[in-house]
Amino acid sequence: MSGNRLYPERPMLAASVAVLRGDRILLAARARPPLDHIWSLPGGLVEPGETLAEAALRELKEETGVEAQMIGLIRPIEYIDRDPEGRIRHHFVICAHAARWLAGEGEITAEALAIRWAREDEVADQPTTPGLLPVLEMAFAIGREAGGALTSS
Repeated sequence: MSGNRLYPERPMLAASVAVLRGDRILLAARARPPLDHIWSLPGGLVEPGETLAEAALRELKEETGVEAQMIGLIRPIEYIDRDPEGRIRHHFVICAHAARWLAGEGEITAEALAIRWAREDEVADQPTTPGLLPVLEMAFAIGREAGGALTSS
């Protein structure tokens, strides 16, 4: 994907996915800046010709080895980071999705320093990317609405 992620000319479009597996959700500790070593959802930039859902599932597979099936769009998250002079260093619009787990335990990769399947009550005490907690709450709610559609293991 072309385009400068650092000091971009315009916001970068990205997609992420909250994968639900029974009463747990997949979190990955980011391996790259910005916000490296912080728990987040797998995701990345949308490539030309990809839908948001396709991008989220591709990034999930590349970053963690996990496969999932989409069950809903959660909401967009905006991440805007300014340098000490006030210039925009990063600007991402990330469309977060909810999905149900199909396969894979999660693998550490160049994108993910660590993987964990966390229960809803375990997330609040963890260092997470800005805006992630409300997204996870919505993902768990979508999962509860889907009921029997979630696979537990």
